[in-house]
Amino acid sequence: MSRPFHGVKILDFTQVLAGPYATFQLGLLGADIIKVERRQGEDARRTPLSRAWAERGLASGWQAINGNKRSLTLDLQKPEAQAIIRKLAAAADVVVENFRPGVMDRLGLGYDALSTLNPTLIYCAISGFGQTGPDREEAGYDGKIQAMSGIMSITGDPATGPMRAGFAVCDVLTGMTAAFAISSALYQRTHTQRGQFVDVSMLEASLAFLSGPVADWTVAGHKQYQSGNQAVSRRPTANLFKAQDSHILLAVNSEKQYQCLMTALGLHATFDDPRFKDWFTRLEHEATLRALIEDQLALRPAKDWEPILNAAGAPVASIWRIEDIIEHPQIQARNVLQTVETAHGPLRFMGSGFHLAHGGGTYDTAAPLLGQHTTAILAELGFSDAEISSLQSSDVI
Repeated sequence: MSRPFHGVKILDFTQVLAGPYATFQLGLLGADIIKVERRQGEDARRTPLSRAWAERGLASGWQAINGNKRSLTLDLQKPEAQAIIRKLAAAADVVVENFRPGVMDRLGLGYDALSTLNPTLIYCAISGFGQTGPDREEAGYDGKIQAMSGIMSITGDPATGPMRAGFAVCDVLTGMTAAFAISSALYQRTHTQRGQFVDVSMLEASLAFLSGPVADWTVAGHKQYQSGNQAVSRRPTANLFKAQDSHILLAVNSEKQYQCLMTALGLHATFDDPRFKDWFTRLEHEATLRALIEDQLALRPAKDWEPILNAAGAPVASIWRIEDIIEHPQIQARNVLQTVETAHGPLRFMGSGFHLAHGGGTYDTAAPLLGQHTTAILAELGFSDAEISSLQSSDVI
């Protein structure tokens, strides 16, 4: 069974995280992706978490989002390289880039130039702030966008101040937004037979994921604040609590769940206590309620409470580390991580975050070495061995 984007050809100029994550999602679903890199390769190939992998130009995080791609190295400043791109774009379905606005236009490789060669081309430009507006040329970085978008203003604790997320959340959600936008344009093309320009802004993508907090202000005039680990429901039992050995996150938001929690903890006496008769009084006496709950949680380790409380009907989770959750029986049962054979042995990576009944996402081929497919791609375009050697000697490829 073919995958959803089988036969779709993507010319990928993206670097670092947001753009490569976007094209990787499409590659998992069958798209043929040519990753165009400068001759030195992108810096993300050599992040310093592991010297061994960095020296190979295959940093682990880079591999995670660059599988199912072919690597073509070009010096885009040279006319010969630009001519190669025009040949590739003429037969491509999608071009994706995340340079600052105007860079590709100055190279003669922007949407206007390439769409003239290929009117059905979908051209997606990812940037920090979009292609128009007063900040269009500002650099967009994940931390900067976390700070500007409002994410950090509502993340953290009032006592310690703003906190950024523990991973590059704005990069990733921008990449997923771009993948969805490209998918939408590809579907629209099936009944318009027209390509188009797709403008993806990191700041706007982040605000789109904050649609609830935005509406809280624009509709209700409610200002958000840093609330630590408390849920957006502001229920005092939907928060982080201490257990015997570590912490546990309670997600107890409904009255039924509250009753289940207190029963499972042996706190039946609180049902007749006027301080805890409803959510309003519980919030007024939150510190007292927390102390009662934590006194009981202190009797067992967090991992012991997790099955007990969940079985009782009180949603809860202990704090899982990455190295632990990937071995969780639920993750194992659904084959979430995919094993890929590489020159360095079998490696495991995340695939798509969803399952299809047929033709779902698979991580087929390892992330490419720098320029690994340059010769093969040029040969596909009709270049002879002599012409390829000439391009190599001229430092075009």
